[in-house]
Amino acid sequence: MYNKIGVVVVDDSLLMRQMVAKSLSSCPNISVLGCAADPLQARSMIKALNPDVLTLDVEMPHMDGLAFLQKVMSLRPMPVVMVSSLTTRGADATLRALDIGAIDFVPKPTGKGVENLRRFQLDLVKKVIAAAGSTVKGAIANSIVARAPQAISGFRSRIEKLVAVGASTGGVAAIRSILASLEPDGLAIVITQHMPAEFTERFALRLNEVSSFEVHHAAHGQLVVPGHAYVAPGGKHLLIVNRDGRYHCELNDGEIISGHRPSVDVLLSSVAEAAGPDAIGVILTGMGRDGAQGLKRMRQAGAFTIGQDRDSCVVYGMSRAARDLGAVSSEVALDKIALELRRISTSGISYN
Repeated sequence: MYNKIGVVVVDDSLLMRQMVAKSLSSCPNISVLGCAADPLQARSMIKALNPDVLTLDVEMPHMDGLAFLQKVMSLRPMPVVMVSSLTTRGADATLRALDIGAIDFVPKPTGKGVENLRRFQLDLVKKVIAAAGSTVKGAIANSIVARAPQAISGFRSRIEKLVAVGASTGGVAAIRSILASLEPDGLAIVITQHMPAEFTERFALRLNEVSSFEVHHAAHGQLVVPGHAYVAPGGKHLLIVNRDGRYHCELNDGEIISGHRPSVDVLLSSVAEAAGPDAIGVILTGMGRDGAQGLKRMRQAGAFTIGQDRDSCVVYGMSRAARDLGAVSSEVALDKIALELRRISTSGISYN
């Protein structure tokens, strides 16, 4: 016998509470312990029912979801999955929630079609199960101070190392933490974070606020230059190609790879071919195996490769898969990755 994952559902919409509860109850490993219409009810339910996971809407009466999440993470840290609207406002609020410490998010279905509801159900169940097995970090990025892109003394006109980063669950705060700690001199960064199209542009803008890199929502044909970072748009694969010694972004609508588009495997495999030993690969927190094969190709091509270590991962899935495949040169705690990137880029280390 095993214990079911106990969930409390928090949403001011009766329809959404019913939809979320029904979706979760379809999984035999999950038990919906209760549904709350606002944070005041939710607070009482959490105390009484001691759930394993909370699903949370952002806009609610009495106290908005972000303020409530902040209190939860301060007083009773627990895995939280946000259920978010596909709007600009919803995207901003969701990204803030991930900064505060929410494990992941699921976009609310945009239509009433059976397929839309089925995708929502599968996504929600998968992420609640992952959240139940996750490590709650809480407010990883809360102490990060906004930094404008700045000129660096001795700035290099060529890319010394092309850094390719892949992440999923927990990756929003992890990537933000790395970029906020890393000086851009001689580095260019390309990023694939599993995220819907409605969220990736806002993610790039928020990264730009805290980083000395100039962060872009990657565009097809865009030149990759030092001191800049490029985020794969949701729903598009990002590849890097080398044309006469200069790197360019390519976007395509190719088939879903490793369960995702954008896929980390696609990005890292393209960097292996385009940059070889002139690149560094980084695989971060996330569920699944996306990125393991691509990181191995980078290592085989002579690149140094980094995996986020178990203790600092929210979900030790993608990084673990890469390690087990022999794709990782070194496992590093999240707060040491920026320092490791600088060490490798200045020492000329590569893997042979």
